[in-house]
Amino acid sequence: MVGYNLERLKILIVDDNMHMRSMVRSILYALGVRDVETATDGLSAFNQLHYFSADVILCDWNMEPMNGLDFVKLVRTDTDTPNPYVPIIMLTGYSEEERVIEARDSGVHEFLAKPVSADKLYNRIKAVIENERIFVKAGGYFGPDRRRHDSPNFTDPDRRKPKVEN
Repeated sequence: MVGYNLERLKILIVDDNMHMRSMVRSILYALGVRDVETATDGLSAFNQLHYFSADVILCDWNMEPMNGLDFVKLVRTDTDTPNPYVPIIMLTGYSEEERVIEARDSGVHEFLAKPVSADKLYNRIKAVIENERIFVKAGGYFGPDRRRHDSPNFTDPDRRKPKVEN
């Protein structure tokens, strides 16, 4: 696969399924990533972030005692979070549109439905590298700007103002 050299990335995999953690780790190694840590749930992952400064987090949705959405919200908003800006890619078997929207509205950068392939995972990692998103604090939300493009048909009073050139 031609593209970025990922060997210096530090990636945290958060998934309660041992086989999925192992498979994703193997894919990452095949992509050239060398520094990979794992956690079995959101709470242990959050604690790990205090000594492992991940460049990207790959997170499952359905885990106990803390699921992926609660983990994302904790990373984004907790006063003790080591890095609220870390890119988070949600890896999950839930791919319904309302789930994708819910993940986005929790502060996820990218979404990847299982089963995971090397190409799909690489493309999501590439997306967070190439498409750096500004962070927004609005109402109860803090995370990457959820708008991926400017829609001229959006007429809400909270619509962002056009940029003014000097």
